[in-house]
Formats: sequence, C-alpha cells, structure tokens
Amino acid sequence: MLQIRICAKVIALVLTAAIILPKAISQEASHSNAAMSAFAEAVNNATLVWSDEFNGPTGSKPDATKWNVVVNDSGYGNRELEYYTDRPANVQQKDGHLVITARKEDFTGPDGQSRMYTSARIESRGRFNVQYGRIEARIQLPKGGQGLWPAFWLLGNDYNSTGWPKCGEIDIMENVGFEPSTVHGSLHGPGYSGANPLSGIYTLPGNARFSEGFHVFAIEWEPREIRFYVDDHLFETQKADSLPAGKQWAFDHPFYIILNLAVGGYWPGDPDATTVFPSQMLVDYVRVYQLNRQDAAR
Repeated sequence: MLQIRICAKVIALVLTAAIILPKAISQEASHSNAAMSAFAEAVNNATLVWSDEFNGPTGSKPDATKWNVVVNDSGYGNRELEYYTDRPANVQQKDGHLVITARKEDFTGPDGQSRMYTSARIESRGRFNVQYGRIEARIQLPKGGQGLWPAFWLLGNDYNSTGWPKCGEIDIMENVGFEPSTVHGSLHGPGYSGANPLSGIYTLPGNARFSEGFHVFAIEWEPREIRFYVDDHLFETQKADSLPAGKQWAFDHPFYIILNLAVGGYWPGDPDATTVFPSQMLVDYVRVYQLNRQDAAR
C-alpha cells in the first residue's frame, strides 16, 4: 500500500481459467488508453497469485495478514533520519490507496530514541514470499524533493541468516528527491552492492515528474534474468551470465516485498529548506503474477 470510488480501476482481464477482479479508481488517477493496453498485454498470459488493492477503511493499517508495519529508528546503515511508526499519521489506507506520509516533527519512539522526522515502512516478511514472476506496483511518488527516498523493493528471505548483500536485494524502484523525473532499478549481491550495484535508470520524457501522477513499476524475474519496467517500458535487463567472473547470482531463492519512504541518507542527502513536509507516497496496488513460458519469453 483505503471510500467508494468513481470509475473502474482496471479493465477486467480474462486469464487462463481465471478472471482478474476489477477495482475502481477516481477519474483523476485513470491510466491513458495506451498504458492500459500495455498493461493488458503484459498480464494477458500470466496468472495473478497475490495482491493488495488497499481497499480497507479510511484510517486503517495495512492488512496484517499481508504486511508487517515496521517500528524502529535503525537507519538501516544508510544514515536515514526517520523514525518508522505504525501511526495513521504515517501509514494508513485511504480512498483505495496505501498512504505513507513523511513528516517533520519531534518524535520519541517506544525505545526512548528521538528523531526529527517520521515516516513508514511495510514488509511482507513472514506473510508472503515470491520467487520469479512479475511483481508490480502502481505508485505516485512524493512531491517533497530534497532528502526524500521512496522505494519499492525486494529483500532475500534469508536476510537474518546470511546477511546483506549475500541474501540479495532487488530494487524495483528507487527515487531520490533531487531527481524528480528519474527512477533507478538495481540489483545488490555479493561483490556488487552499496554504491556499486547492477543498475539502470529511467527518466520520464519531457522532464515530467513522477509526483505528478501514478506510474506502474515492475520487474519480470526469471531464474537467470531480471527485466525492469516503468509503465511497461523495458529500460533494463540484468542476467546471471553478465556478472563479472567469480560473482554470485543472488536471485535464486524467495524474497519478500518492501514499500517505504525514507528521509535522509547517504544517497539522497538531508532535507533542506526546500523540502516539503508532510509529503506522501501513494500506492494504488501491489500485484504478483506467475508468468507462463510464452509471456516470460517476450
């Protein structure tokens, strides 16, 4: 990652022996006809196996059968400045969306630690793991700018036993606030992590901003290949065969899903006087599809 909506959210798609249930969205958030056609083509030969449409009551937390809401101020080794909370002020379902809100405020958490910023992070860890398929989310990025770091990503479910980066990390979408028109797709593993991942970028035409509307961020993940998409535009392909000699392909086991909005860090830098608070990341849905051979080969 939410009231009655105005119009249909997605065109109902007929799958092999299955039907994707339609969901409603407001007229303002509608896809263009071209984007809808591309989406339909992408999943026409796939089977939906897991999703969250974030249709819970306004003010409710994400579905606890699907997500853990993280509460901590660890900084995750990135020098992040936020305290992640489970308060509705930072994370809730509203109007068919998951709303993650970063705020500038003095906050003291249950561990007694204080921070100047709050935000939210949710994980499917312990609820749902995925290995291979198409994983996608429709997201509108925050308008806040400098110092904000929204992300939609996967982390190996053996993180606690093997550690990072051996567990593997798949960044389906990362954005740093000083690049409002650009997102990054990256793989982190042993020998290619931190500041040196396998990575690609996608920039919107005409310097449009990702905060101006919703976009679909996706990967198609096969045993030895991962392809990255924005609005079904393929912008990056990473293959096991292209790894430097001696490096390990870390993407052959289950991963869990993470959505978060970080504040500060080595990469985005600190917020400054231009940063807008509160700032919201809106998630329309997260969906996971099993690809059949015909679709995976396209």
